[in-house]
Amino acid sequence: MKTARIKTPLGIAELGGDSDGLSYLKILNSDEPVSKEIPSELKSAADQLASYFIGELKDFDLKLNPKGTDFQKMVWNKLLQIPYGKTTSYLELSRALGDEKAIRAVASANGKNPLWIIIPCHRVIGSDGSLTGYAGGLHRKKWLLDLENPPAQRSLF
Repeated sequence: MKTARIKTPLGIAELGGDSDGLSYLKILNSDEPVSKEIPSELKSAADQLASYFIGELKDFDLKLNPKGTDFQKMVWNKLLQIPYGKTTSYLELSRALGDEKAIRAVASANGKNPLWIIIPCHRVIGSDGSLTGYAGGLHRKKWLLDLENPPAQRSLF
């Protein structure tokens, strides 16, 4: 597996993958050095993330290869269907998967997503509209949601 570290507005991100696709993306909570060279297998992911973070990219076009159970992969595939700038709740997501009683299992699978940002688990919020759990921290979830759907400009005059 090849790895690379890139600088993002959320901190240093580490990418991992190979010719079968991107396996993980995580934001590190430390100041690890960025990679001097990006392996060819990760170059497109690094470029697309850079475009996403400056607001130019709305849909990633990458070969993905996250590791997980069949159920987790089913949840992650459903997350990929949430449009840029939109949100859904854990309950709505559970219903879309055919079993609203599976809400805790869906939330657990969401929390184990190894490709956050690319598989947009940050777009899942509480039924009451609250920002609920996010592996990267709620401050990052809010930042990502604001990037995708900026608050309206308020005028002082």
